[in-house]
Amino acid sequence: MPTLVYTQEELLRDHAYAEPHVVDGRRMHGGMLADGTYQPPRALVRNEALAAWTETLRARGGELFDADASLLEGARVPNTEQVRVLLRHGLGETFWNSLTITGKIEAKGRLLAEMTFPDLQQFIVDDISEMAIGHLNKGLLLAHGIDEGGEPDKGIGGHDEMWFVARDLAFGAGAYPDVEAPENIARPEAGTRFAPEVAEPLEGTISFLMNLLIIEFRAEIGFAESQAILRSPDLFTDRRAQAEEAAEIIGRIRTDEEIHVSSLRLYLGELRSVTLRTVDGGTISGAEVADRFWDGLVRWATFDQPALLADQNRQLVRDRILQHPDATLVQAEFDAAA
Repeated sequence: MPTLVYTQEELLRDHAYAEPHVVDGRRMHGGMLADGTYQPPRALVRNEALAAWTETLRARGGELFDADASLLEGARVPNTEQVRVLLRHGLGETFWNSLTITGKIEAKGRLLAEMTFPDLQQFIVDDISEMAIGHLNKGLLLAHGIDEGGEPDKGIGGHDEMWFVARDLAFGAGAYPDVEAPENIARPEAGTRFAPEVAEPLEGTISFLMNLLIIEFRAEIGFAESQAILRSPDLFTDRRAQAEEAAEIIGRIRTDEEIHVSSLRLYLGELRSVTLRTVDGGTISGAEVADRFWDGLVRWATFDQPALLADQNRQLVRDRILQHPDATLVQAEFDAAA
């Protein structure tokens, strides 16, 4: 029988690294194995636990939550080729801002390490002590949060610092002014109860985990595009080696994020597999509640929000292009790359 109960100390345990993970003189999380490959942090036992819980879920007839990043493969503004157009004309601020904002959003993810989620057992009929959802407050979400925002008190950077280092390698430190992440575009029905028959803390947790999964999917697409841009041989020609290293760093972040995506799909798969208590003393299928919420979220994330973001970004880029001496030419090339 696989081990299904873990301590927080076990879920935070690192591999025995041959070398620390140092980039441009800055210590990052994770480390390098003896063969030189990158190893994500806090994965020695965490990956083993996730595999055990997944195997057990499937043995009960359940499955990981059925979703992947292809949900969000709609048009993006600017797309990869449009960013290349801007960079070829010396308009690097858009891509610089993108890397900076990504790092700052990652830093906000450290909130997961500081939050205490409700004990879900009180809302669920099944015993969850041997499930991943029974370990959310026992190291799983703490590990996720530290992955994103690092351990500043120990001088160890997480994904936030990795993005800033990647940006500075490609452009050089201070190439453009700092920029803050824009305000989130909230769903019009934000705050609406979609499953009022269950306790609000339970619905809030399901909502939080689903929104986090959507963020991870959106990030995965953006990370892949950033790597493609950095690896374009005709860009960053005076810093070609540094740009390649920046792309490699983003690849390491993507390796880390695979753990986050598989974790979230497992949590939601487990929640679909259990029976939930209703506020009136009855029960309801976890799948009914989860699927109802997911359908509305996907509609927003795949149709409504991308259109709003595209309009915002299109205007921002247009204003930036207008500052270029050959603005008409650049805009034509930018539009042709749509």
